[in-house]
Amino acid sequence: MALHFELVTPEKLVRSEDVHMVVVPGTEGDFGVLEGHSPVMAVIRPGELTVYSSATTVSARIQLDGGFAEVNEKGLTVLAERASEA
Repeated sequence: MALHFELVTPEKLVRSEDVHMVVVPGTEGDFGVLEGHSPVMAVIRPGELTVYSSATTVSARIQLDGGFAEVNEKGLTVLAERASEA
């Protein structure tokens, strides 16, 4: 099973893919999201979002300048103020 992940900025859809896990820099601490995660909304602090294509393989490191994350039955959506590949 895979987690559907989307990263969106005001300018464009940056990523839309199925991944193993995403670690999000939340204001209350980093949190990992896997398929089947409980629904949650969180504020994102400036920091690094890490995308895992498998349990041990990092496929992307993306610098975020804040925003919001929503986990629901469809997956994880990150609405970032700005995003750039690290």
